[in-house]
Amino acid sequence: MAKRTDLLDKKKVLKSIKSLPDKFSVDDVVDRMIILEKLERAIADSEAGRTYTLAEAKKRHAKWLK
Repeated sequence: MAKRTDLLDKKKVLKSIKSLPDKFSVDDVVDRMIILEKLERAIADSEAGRTYTLAEAKKRHAKWLK
């Protein structure tokens, strides 16, 4: 079962679904929900100060930035 902090807000989900075209696939809805969940988690991380500066991120990921 998901933690309380991992749950999505029904109003945001409905707003996202309403913005889809009249015809869409289940994959479209699932993709939207995954993106919405990731954005909500990113916003929560940012508000809690769990972020890195660009310099810190470059240092942590130097091996991929070569």
